[in-house]
Amino acid sequence: SQKLMTRSGEIKFEASMPAFEEVAAKNNTVSCLFDTSSGEIAALALVKGFRFKVPLMEEHFNENYIESDQFPKASFKGKITNFDVSKAASAKSTFDVEGDLTLHGVTKKVKTKITFVKSGEKLITTCKLKVKPLDYNIEIPSVVKSKIAETVEIDLKFDLEKKL
Repeated sequence: SQKLMTRSGEIKFEASMPAFEEVAAKNNTVSCLFDTSSGEIAALALVKGFRFKVPLMEEHFNENYIESDQFPKASFKGKITNFDVSKAASAKSTFDVEGDLTLHGVTKKVKTKITFVKSGEKLITTCKLKVKPLDYNIEIPSVVKSKIAETVEIDLKFDLEKKL
């Protein structure tokens, strides 16, 4: 079996509303492990790894919303449907992926598309998710509710390479 991995994957999320301050963050220390023989994929992010442009926003995110001391990790564990390594190795290819997203101590089934592009020895993997904070018991105070999108857009990017 061929296992590919990274420890420097990237997750970006965007929850901005027009006319308000940008609500967006990036985490560049995300681990991902992908087994090309089974199609199983798993990703793990330390929640405190998310960086915002505004330090105060980062503090509020960790303390008030995501409660990163209590829930330090976010993870995804799933399977890519009909994964074909020969397709992924030859050209840009997109597959369905579904699994369990765990965030803020809540696990939910999610389903989306995942794209692979071969680049040298690496397999560049990208994926988009849309998540509602309420589904993960993340309370948004009414005072800022209008400034934060009801649905958060999450972009994932992993440059996967052979596990040594």
